[in-house]
Amino acid sequence: MFEDCSGRFADNPDFRGYGATVTSGPEGPLVFVAGFGDANRVLRWRSGVVDTACGILADDGRHAIGVAAADMDADGREEVYVHNVAAFGGTSPEADLLLDPEGDRWHDRFADPANRGRANHRVGRSVAAIDRLGTGRYGVFVTGYGSPSRFYEMGDDGSITDLAGTVGLDVVTGGRSVAAGPILSDRTDLFLGAERGPNLLLRNVDGHFVDVAREYGVTDAAENARGAALVAPDGASEFDIVCGNWNGDNRLFARDGDRFRDVAPSALARPTRVRTVVPADFDNDGRQELFVNCLGAPNRLLTYDGEWTQTGVGAASEPEGMGTGAAVADIDGDGTLELLVVHGEAEAQPLSLYRAPNDADWLRVRPLTPAGAPARGARVTLRTTAGRQTRIIDPGSGYLCQMEPVAHFGLGDATPREAVVRWPDGRERTILDPSPRTTLDCPHPSG
Repeated sequence: MFEDCSGRFADNPDFRGYGATVTSGPEGPLVFVAGFGDANRVLRWRSGVVDTACGILADDGRHAIGVAAADMDADGREEVYVHNVAAFGGTSPEADLLLDPEGDRWHDRFADPANRGRANHRVGRSVAAIDRLGTGRYGVFVTGYGSPSRFYEMGDDGSITDLAGTVGLDVVTGGRSVAAGPILSDRTDLFLGAERGPNLLLRNVDGHFVDVAREYGVTDAAENARGAALVAPDGASEFDIVCGNWNGDNRLFARDGDRFRDVAPSALARPTRVRTVVPADFDNDGRQELFVNCLGAPNRLLTYDGEWTQTGVGAASEPEGMGTGAAVADIDGDGTLELLVVHGEAEAQPLSLYRAPNDADWLRVRPLTPAGAPARGARVTLRTTAGRQTRIIDPGSGYLCQMEPVAHFGLGDATPREAVVRWPDGRERTILDPSPRTTLDCPHPSG
């Protein structure tokens, strides 16, 4: 499936990294890669992949792990939240950063006078952007590893407040991964993959969260979760939960009435050292694939054609790779997704970049908030002459990561008929007969 295109990096030294997020900027996608003891990397496409990190973005010497982008101040541009972890659990001497773009410069909002002493020092892993009320103004959820999770929102005056205890997100668990989206409600719910204890499924009830994992059958307390993601491979309105476990049976929790049941095929369930899982249509054939990144073991690729089956992963096998995170984006703007794999668990290794060569048609839809920022948590359903596909604008998934805020649809040789965007506030907009090979910005109906 994949060919190696890592040669597109202008410079690709050995690097210890973990999570990655993709946000949108005036010059196209910006890929922020968390550096663990190394400087963070900020990748842009400039006739090649160039690292443009400097100053507070690079933040050389701290230990970044989880990262996510979110428009917390409703100014139309996403901030980047960086979770720094200089300890295995408990508290870290290194504070988190909330990096806000102002023109060509960035600054840490936790350094503002109003926010001194409010930066997070609790150790967690993953980060997600949550529009809990459907207003287009995001909070940031940070998992806790043996300490209560955080949930930060920003006021109109720029003050940052941890509301986790107020909204039911101050959960204490061995939090590893987050997969967020409309799992049970029309708003943004959270699946929290845990180590040494049960997973959580946090349902959004009018902006407050209630754990219903036991009722829905996804606790899986005997396993140690790593990567998690949401997928609707047949275009269903309800999402399955993929959860990769560390040296244990991997899960595919599919909705069955008022519960989920594990329907993982052997090719997915077979134990290995999973780090992250990424669903996407890499070859633009109209069907999603599922990339399973493993640590020091061959990566896997499954394709969906009525059921998940293993297929050749090609150059992205990486049997000796110390994979820690992975993200997808159309970095070069040609309509085919690139897969970025980050390494560094046990030793520094270069970043890897892969793509699946194809000449099939595609369509990309970018829902926006009322302020014009990416509408993370929105659901996009595309109907074509070949059937239906469904995507989420990713609030956080994989492991420590967050994918680009665009619904990418491969078309194969099908013709698109309509795209329906549903925002976390329940409003919808329909685009009729969209043209193939285009990227459509879809403003919020209030605008």
